[in-house]
Amino acid sequence: MIADPGRRRLLDLLQDGPAAVGDLVTATGMSQPNTSRHLGVLREAGLVTSRTAGRRHVYELRIEGFTELARWLTPYVVLRQRALDAAPPRR
Repeated sequence: MIADPGRRRLLDLLQDGPAAVGDLVTATGMSQPNTSRHLGVLREAGLVTSRTAGRRHVYELRIEGFTELARWLTPYVVLRQRALDAAPPRR
């Protein structure tokens, strides 16, 4: 889901606040259909929400989705940190 660089770029842009699809297309350089496809995947994953403002579709981050993601990732982060702590020092 967020392994795709295009999706990560969209999430990065949405950190600044809600944005219309057209603005995200311009900022990323992706095509409108590709941008909408990625936003759909992020919406299905619960990381963004969308609303209609006139003729524009506006997306924004859904913080609760990131809380769930962080909760799921935490054991893996701890595991990696333990491995780094146990590794011999580099010279």
